[in-house]
Amino acid sequence: MTTDNPLLDFGGLPRFDAIRPEHVTPAIDELLAKNRDVVAQLEAPADTVTWQNFVTPLESATELLGRAWGIVGHLNSVADTPELRAAYNENQPKVTEFWTELGQNEALFAKYKALQASPEFATLTPARKRIVENAIRDFRMGGAELPAEQKERFAQIQEEHAATSTRFSENVLDATNDWKLLIEDEAELAGLPDDVKQAAKALAEKDGKQGWQFTLHFPSYYPVLQFADSRALREKVYRANATKASELGDVFSEREKWDNSANIVKLLKLRSEEAQLLGYKNFAEVSLVPKMAQSPEQVIGFLEDLAKRARPYAEKDLEELRTFAAEYLGLTELNAWDLPYASEKLQQHRYAFSAQEVKQYFPENQVIDGLFKLVQNLFDVSILPDEAPVWHKDVRFYRIERDGELVGQFYLDLYARPGKRPGAWMDDARSRRVEAGRLQTPIAYLTCNFTEPAVIDGKVQPSLFTHDEVITLFHEFGHGLHHMLTVVEELGVSGIAGVEWDAVELPSQFMENFCWEWNVLSHMTAHVKTGEPLPRALYDKMLAAKNFQSGLQTLRQVEFSLLDMHLHYDYQADSGKSVQDVIDDVRKRFAVIIPPAFNRFQNAFGHIFAGGYAAGYYSYKWAEVLSADAYAAFEEAAGLEGADERVVDTGRKFLHEILSVGGSRPALESFTAFRGREPQIDALLRHSGMAA
Repeated sequence: MTTDNPLLDFGGLPRFDAIRPEHVTPAIDELLAKNRDVVAQLEAPADTVTWQNFVTPLESATELLGRAWGIVGHLNSVADTPELRAAYNENQPKVTEFWTELGQNEALFAKYKALQASPEFATLTPARKRIVENAIRDFRMGGAELPAEQKERFAQIQEEHAATSTRFSENVLDATNDWKLLIEDEAELAGLPDDVKQAAKALAEKDGKQGWQFTLHFPSYYPVLQFADSRALREKVYRANATKASELGDVFSEREKWDNSANIVKLLKLRSEEAQLLGYKNFAEVSLVPKMAQSPEQVIGFLEDLAKRARPYAEKDLEELRTFAAEYLGLTELNAWDLPYASEKLQQHRYAFSAQEVKQYFPENQVIDGLFKLVQNLFDVSILPDEAPVWHKDVRFYRIERDGELVGQFYLDLYARPGKRPGAWMDDARSRRVEAGRLQTPIAYLTCNFTEPAVIDGKVQPSLFTHDEVITLFHEFGHGLHHMLTVVEELGVSGIAGVEWDAVELPSQFMENFCWEWNVLSHMTAHVKTGEPLPRALYDKMLAAKNFQSGLQTLRQVEFSLLDMHLHYDYQADSGKSVQDVIDDVRKRFAVIIPPAFNRFQNAFGHIFAGGYAAGYYSYKWAEVLSADAYAAFEEAAGLEGADERVVDTGRKFLHEILSVGGSRPALESFTAFRGREPQIDALLRHSGMAA
């Protein structure tokens, strides 16, 4: 295959330094043509269907298309430009069309069924059997059994859905990038920490302005809500964030252009129509087919039960906050833009420390070194700096080895910047497989949106992480470990591939727990000025505050999850009931804090409208049951004689039974193999401070 086009060079690492928007269309066209040639060959009748003459060539062709398009999609998320966006949008319909055609190909579907019915199937490894079974399921869910006219409509739905979902994401990014607030009087910034002001000053200077500039990127706007004494400033920032990409957007001339309201309705209608075509009552049923949960009713029951358990704690949290705000802050009425501010002040008052104080002990390099040390000890690997072409100067690249052998590699892209999608995520750049006796090791993208290092008097200062950001980093690294530490050598179930979506958060949420362990934190903290590690007294205060407002936080996640389920379960877009009506109904039944009427958080709810979490947002709470129970095994080991050795042994068991097996067996089997029983909710309630 030609390497003149860097997107067609699969000989090594992606050539991010050479890839340009003009490479996208020629590369995708060539790969689509090659894939269609392979599909045409495989459609031809064959005397026998085997893994080697059918699955291997199909996987080899589609993998290269997936990798090239994955690079384009990744760049579109982290280095958006008008030219790249245009190339992405031009090619997305072609790629979507191909995958839809593939999923509906009756000849290929028949061959998978023939392979399953053949004598060879009994001799296949469990991983290969699972790939065949998953493929047959996915053909059915891809519309392969539909009549011709319905297949055509199904394909149209996939293309419209992909385009609308992309437009949703672009609107959020554009609205986020466009909004800027310049403050010229420093007195308005009373209460803001120095490093937040320094970052704001640097943003203003980048735009050639004097003063302090704030944006809707999380590291910029959230400290304003958390620390700014000016209630007017907090309200202005809250309103801008709560209405972005909506009809109430802060930039009047662009409201209609970036308003996601119609996109939401269109996506819900398309998903509902897809479900009807496939013979399901609603899209929630479609979404759950490849997941652990058995039915929408089971998920809703789980969420409502959790809401009932959390509500008394949430009501207590809110009452304490209201009382404190009235007595100590003079806020007799708590508005939405007062909640983070009052909560931070209450936490400082109750536990005698602030998030800003803690932040001084988490300089970036110390945190990363501590994370790497933990992973190396638990999972018997080495993490070393590596070199690769990158898409931005701040991106770093690492390799993971075991006994001197390469296990996997990853890119680390930590800072927020214009042209980069908000949030934090892990994505796969390449998966583990063995082909023709050659091992292909996995590569991951780990992406966050933290504050970049400030430059003061010409000197680059260390980037300081909040403890929440440390938790986010550990979370995404858990996803990365799931992808990179697999020993499975079949693409379809290697790493996170083939893992049920409501179990895929298990390793990520599991890793979060270590951010609260003294023997971990003591090795990953150093005061930015003195170099002193986190004091034990401050750690004890953090631990005491660990479940601060956990009732409110749990209820908020349940609220989002129930909204997601009901929009995809029993909402009819043509019923006269609006999406906002569904939100209001869920809040009326379950929330204790009702946002202002202008709040349009759903218009930027990328997880369910531009990500993979449609009728699946509950997965965070579902998997939290699994992760808390899994981590309890480490807590139990730490309480036994010879704790250090037992904890390491437990880490190896987690590696072998959870991380390394990927999607090669059902997640419940993997969990049971690790824990010795099925999951229980007790550990989650205990970790959240909500145990009876």
